[in-house]
Amino acid sequence: MALEMRDRCERCGTAELPPDAAARICVYECTYCVACSAAMHDICPNCGGELVPRPRPARKDGA
Repeated sequence: MALEMRDRCERCGTAELPPDAAARICVYECTYCVACSAAMHDICPNCGGELVPRPRPARKDGA
């Protein structure tokens, strides 16, 4: 099962988050830019869970 790689911050809506961008997610894949996550003290406002760095996808060339 793959993560849903959302492309915008759910709080500010203006931060673009391509798959390789730094972002924070909770266990339900709520997605926030780093600035918004910091402003919320790394706590998801939807579920109350911890916001952690979103993993970046593997490079296609295998490196």
